[in-house]
Amino acid sequence: MITRIIRAPRPNTIALLLRRMPPEARKQVEDTHFDAIGLIQMDLPSLFYYTDIGQKAGNVIAVEIIGNCPQHVNTVALLGSNEAVNAAVTAIHTAEKQK
Repeated sequence: MITRIIRAPRPNTIALLLRRMPPEARKQVEDTHFDAIGLIQMDLPSLFYYTDIGQKAGNVIAVEIIGNCPQHVNTVALLGSNEAVNAAVTAIHTAEKQK
């Protein structure tokens, strides 16, 4: 698992991210303000599992990032406040350690 948190993302970073989102997800987030982006990359079954854990732990919007190898590795962006993204990523790390 690879995780990264971007705090106070710059407009160009957000534009880069928006280009890699499916159109329906892009519509959901392009007019939404968020303070942080949590990026999680792993195999697809784990990604679904940990995305659910992250959303339950923090008030985040989860969006699939397209352009990775969908058979083996994929990425999800968790968008929200700094606190919500921290809570989501922390919960994911805790669950990963417990397996």
